[in-house]
Amino acid sequence: MTGRASLARYAWLSIGAALATISLKAGAYLITGSVGLLSDALESLVNLVAALVALVVLSVAARPPDEDHAYGHDKAEYFSSGVEGGLILLAAGSIAYTAIGRLRSPEPIEQVGLGLAISVAASAINLLVARVLLQAGRHYRSITLEADAHHLMTDVWTSVGVVLGVAAVALTGWQRLDPIIALIVAANIIWSGARIIQRSVLGLLDTALPAAERDRVIAVLQAYSEREGVQYHALRTRQAGARRFVSVHILVPGSWSVQRGHILLERIEHDVRAALANTTVFTHLEPIEDPDSFADQTLDRESLVR
Repeated sequence: MTGRASLARYAWLSIGAALATISLKAGAYLITGSVGLLSDALESLVNLVAALVALVVLSVAARPPDEDHAYGHDKAEYFSSGVEGGLILLAAGSIAYTAIGRLRSPEPIEQVGLGLAISVAASAINLLVARVLLQAGRHYRSITLEADAHHLMTDVWTSVGVVLGVAAVALTGWQRLDPIIALIVAANIIWSGARIIQRSVLGLLDTALPAAERDRVIAVLQAYSEREGVQYHALRTRQAGARRFVSVHILVPGSWSVQRGHILLERIEHDVRAALANTTVFTHLEPIEDPDSFADQTLDRESLVR
């Protein structure tokens, strides 16, 4: 497998990591009885569900365009990241519920050293896998892999907080510190989940490309405008998963031949694709002298009465 069709292997890596960390963290909780470590284990369970969803979605997103989906299936990735964000919020709620109960009725923590050692080992696995997923997500522009990587990194920081909290309980003997740490962890998880959901919603709403990427497109168009004496308008951009879409109208002298205009558009499209990888470019040629050429700068074309 090559390209995006091979991304499923990263989902399998995430699934393997989730299974390993669930086993380790659940064991740490059973050994110590720490609600903080329980919260850590619950988040790893969410990691497993999210990785399974990612596996399915990445397989769908890798499908080539077909008659019913002429623009491809890339947007499927937003559903995966949205589900993952929702699961993160669900895990945070479960952690908070358990922590509040333990805050009311504190219980001692047992075998702290062994429990923390197991938790640290699980965190090391998550850290390694998160770095691999984040690098792959950025390389392939996969929001699914990036969301999974950020989720795992949240898990790592959660584990750091839990380990410090449990160690503090062992040193101070203050049992309520354990559920307090768990509540702080839950708040951090909520923040992470909300950000992932927001990014998914923006993608489904066809939000424009980031300003830096849009500026690269404008730089290409400005260069042609200055060099060739042409104009442009109605520049629209959006992103669907890993693929970018750019559409623009190019206005040239009406005396130009169709062939000359076509050659210009081919060059512009080539240069935009060179500036932004994995971009589909749509151009529309218009005569600069015709008033109708300026009636379609908005999404819905205006009607001109002559």
